[in-house]
Amino acid sequence: MVENSIQLKNKYEQQGYFVMRDYFSGAEIASLRKVVLTFHERWKQDNQQFYQEEAFNSSLITGTQYLSSPDRVQLFNFISSKKIMEIVDSVIPTNPVFMNTQLFFNPVNPQQKDFWHRDCQYDHDVDVQKKVIHETQVVHLRVPLFDELGMELVPETHKRWDNDEEFAVRQELKGRTSSENLSTGKQIKLAAGDLLVFSADMIHRGLYGLDRLALDILVFDSMADFTDFVDDDCLPNMAMLDKINDPRLFINALTLKSQGM
Repeated sequence: MVENSIQLKNKYEQQGYFVMRDYFSGAEIASLRKVVLTFHERWKQDNQQFYQEEAFNSSLITGTQYLSSPDRVQLFNFISSKKIMEIVDSVIPTNPVFMNTQLFFNPVNPQQKDFWHRDCQYDHDVDVQKKVIHETQVVHLRVPLFDELGMELVPETHKRWDNDEEFAVRQELKGRTSSENLSTGKQIKLAAGDLLVFSADMIHRGLYGLDRLALDILVFDSMADFTDFVDDDCLPNMAMLDKINDPRLFINALTLKSQGM
């Protein structure tokens, strides 16, 4: 690794994100892309109207609905690969847990615009949002499968509340819209092979355009109460665990689920 785990953790703690350029080889991305595209094509067929009208992402990629067992095992092995786990362990050194996967793509509807948000705004009102950003957070590890425009982030907002401009735009107040540019935004262009690590609760938006198709792996600290977001169907079964080189992320999820936490 170019930077050690302490440097990466410090970067994440201070800024809320960091980027690893050319982190994956062409062969690693090609192999991952093949499995993800299998999921994506089957998901699109099953969700045609939603895809045509409003979709910009899907989830539960590791579930049983669209992928065969060998494809799922391949995906689990990528998620728990040495390269991914080195990053996860640097950000969440104690008992990291697998939450979910998401796939981000360009909306078919040209009227749809990229929009600023914090992930926590979909589960909490403003008062609770102000509180949760100071607590244990969910971490996104974004793996672009093609070169793309990337993401726009507002550094340090994983630990600070919105300023007036950010809040008005994100919440669409005072005539502002969530797709407007923010003066505090920082664009992070991404290429296939890069890895972007960022806090789910910082202010951010994906940028539509080019051949956008990015796999997000979501992980969290076992001390946090996020097990309701872990879908049983998206975890490996016992037979699969034996085929996963480093199954810690999934074992931690299964353990938390079994404890009813």
